Amino acid sequence: MNNNLLEIKKLKTYFFTAKGVVKAVDGVSFGLRQGENLCLVGETGCGKTATALSILRLIDSPPGRIVGGEIWYHGEDLLKCSTKRLRRIRGNRIAMIFQDPQFSLNPVFTVGDQIAEHIKLHLKLDPEQAMERSLYLME
Repeated sequence: MNNNLLEIKKLKTYFFTAKGVVKAVDGVSFGLRQGENLCLVGETGCGKTATALSILRLIDSPPGRIVGGEIWYHGEDLLKCSTKRLRRIRGNRIAMIFQDPQFSLNPVFTVGDQIAEHIKLHLKLDPEQAMERSLYLME
């Protein structure tokens, strides 16, 4: 692997439906270096979300499945990581902000509580410290 933080090589994510195979992601490749920003742009249904979900290994299976390619993060093959290891990476090192607000925040809880929950999980802080950090981040 070169000096990329994230490297996607020939990624293929297909959905197997009653009407046939939908090739949502079919050979996508790109690299991202530390400090860079990357924007996936395209028409509705072109595979942007499926690409991001594939990187995080959050594709609903069935019907979806990553059928080929490689996903490297800091030299680690995310397609071969254990579920436990992925949980430590997701939301802490790699995150996705969903377009649909239903997937972003839960209206039953305050924004601060939801941020603090993730901080507790990933930084191993007690509830009070997590809320302080959450408030600081929102300022």
